[in-house]
Amino acid sequence: MTSFYFKAVASDGKLRTGTLHAQDDKWVARELRKQGLTPVYVGLEPKKGLDIKLPTFAGRKRRDVLFFTQELCTLLNAGVPLDKSLSITTELTEGSHFRFIVTDILRVLKGGRSLADSLATHPEYFSDLFVNMVRAGEASGSLAAVFERLSEFERTRDELRSYIVSAMVYPALLTFVGISSIFVLLNFVVPRFAGIFEGSHLVMPLPTKLMLDASKFIQTYGPWIIGGLALGSILLFSYTRTRSGRLWWDTLRLKVPLLGDALRKAETARFARAMGTLVSNSVPLVQSIGIAGAILNNRRIAGCLESVALGVKRGEGIAGPLRKAGQFPPLAGHLLAVGEETGRLDTMFNRMADIYEADTKAAIKRFTSLFEPMVILVMGLIVGALILSILLAITSINDVAM
Repeated sequence: MTSFYFKAVASDGKLRTGTLHAQDDKWVARELRKQGLTPVYVGLEPKKGLDIKLPTFAGRKRRDVLFFTQELCTLLNAGVPLDKSLSITTELTEGSHFRFIVTDILRVLKGGRSLADSLATHPEYFSDLFVNMVRAGEASGSLAAVFERLSEFERTRDELRSYIVSAMVYPALLTFVGISSIFVLLNFVVPRFAGIFEGSHLVMPLPTKLMLDASKFIQTYGPWIIGGLALGSILLFSYTRTRSGRLWWDTLRLKVPLLGDALRKAETARFARAMGTLVSNSVPLVQSIGIAGAILNNRRIAGCLESVALGVKRGEGIAGPLRKAGQFPPLAGHLLAVGEETGRLDTMFNRMADIYEADTKAAIKRFTSLFEPMVILVMGLIVGALILSILLAITSINDVAM
């Protein structure tokens, strides 16, 4: 029998620590669950510096929230009480960190707080949109329907994000491999040929001379160039963390040919999907604009929503101020104008989201279909020029030998 140290969360949200004698750590985890505890750590030695707030990647957070929303949607639609639904969700959650989050939400809920207030205690997971939707659902008694809309919202947003990321991975990898290949050729392969011409009176062909000069430059200043690029990247990253830097960076990205159009459409789809979800659940329009703007990634586009909200407050509707803002595609304003005239603004927002999600995928596909062959062509020309220079050097040596 071995002594295992454990840390676990009790039903009241408090942390419990101790040791158990068992044959393996799995038995300890099962025993803790039987006692109503949620194991956070089980090991042979105490884990120093262990904290409940474990680091969690953004992608994992999104998946956890999506799973949480879908499970609650299913359970509430099946007529399971809210506290029981949260308890079941706790048991089904795989990640120990998010299991603690759900357990804490259940603890706060049992303490007499509303579900919306309980979710608001963890803003790193649940956005203002999520919390306000739940609050509106609690007020109207349609919590199951709200989680169904939130589930659809989270699912479509995750699908669009995943499509964009997967579409951009190959061009980025292709660029990295091409640049790395050129660096290896100039830094390791070409210098082997330089020794042939050193100390000789051979006249080098111009392409070979340029290639050797480029190789010497990379060998001499390569570390400085890499260091400068690394430092520049760090400074750029730090600057884009500031308010003015983020605004400059987001504005610059929107001006990139093809890619800027895709980013604008992606933000339009994200805004429309959030607005459709909020308006359909009777959240006030001005409040919906503020909440939807907070989830946008581009600060330039999000910033223009302040003037849109002011226009709505003045009684101008939303279509006119949105067109005046000049950051959204023209079709968006026309669609919302139709929605205002027909009194189906929520339906039109959802329709707009469908249109621009499809347009975003098409724009990303256009960008990658042009970017990939362009990268291959440029890298092929550079590598081909290097190989040609090497062949010319070999040919010139053979001519002298004959």
